[in-house]
Amino acid sequence: SLHQVDSTNAGRVLASDAAVFLKKSGLTDLVLGKIWDLADTDGKGILNKQEFFVALRLVACAQNGLDVSLSSLNLPVPPPRFTDTSSPLLISGTASSDLPWAVKLEDKAKYDAIFDSLNPVNGLLSGDKVKPVLLNSKLPVDILGRVWELSDIDRDGMLDRDEFAVAMFLVYCALEKEPVPMSLPAALVPPSKRKPLSVPGAIPLIPSSAKEAHQSLPPLGILAAKTPLTQ
Repeated sequence: SLHQVDSTNAGRVLASDAAVFLKKSGLTDLVLGKIWDLADTDGKGILNKQEFFVALRLVACAQNGLDVSLSSLNLPVPPPRFTDTSSPLLISGTASSDLPWAVKLEDKAKYDAIFDSLNPVNGLLSGDKVKPVLLNSKLPVDILGRVWELSDIDRDGMLDRDEFAVAMFLVYCALEKEPVPMSLPAALVPPSKRKPLSVPGAIPLIPSSAKEAHQSLPPLGILAAKTPLTQ
C-alpha cells in the first residue's frame, strides 16, 4: 500500500497524501491526528517508510479497539483495513471497536459554547457551576450524581472542556431514555484522557505537550471552525 501513496518512490510520504490515504481507514480525524503525531516522530510533516508502517500499525490498533499509543505497537493485530471511499464505509464489527470519540464534532461545538458561557477558570468548571446545568435537565438526582462521577474522569472535582462534553453527552442520552452506564465506556473517554497503560517509573512515550504538536497534523480539517450555537 506504500506504492499507492508514494507515487514518486522517494521512500517518503507527504502529509497531504498520507491524510487522504489514512482517511480511508474510516477512523475519525481526531484519532488519525493522534496516529499522525505518533508516527511523524520528528514533526516534519513527512513520513519515511518506517514511520509510515508505524502509522499503519496504529490504524490497525485503533480499528481493533486498542489504544492509539506506542505501547500498542508490539501487540498482535490483524492488518489495517482501508476501504475505497467511493464505496460506503464498511464498519466491521461494532463501531466502538474503532473507538472514535463518541462525542460528535458538531455536538462538541455546542457543548463548548455552553462551557464557555459558564465562565470557566483556567479552563475548568467547579462543581457548583456545573450543578445548575445538570439540575436544569430535570433528571433524577441519582442519575445526575452518576453523570458527574463518570464525567469527572481525573477526579479533581472540576470538569475541563472535554469532561464537560462527556457530562452533556450523558445528560442528553438520559433524556433520550438511554440508561447512563455504571462505568464510562471506552468510546466515551475523551482522547485527551486516554492514557496508555503506564508502568510506574516508566517514562511516558508521548509528550504531554501534544497540544503544541498540532502544527505537525496533516490537513485533515481537524481544527474545524467552531459552529455557532444555534438555538
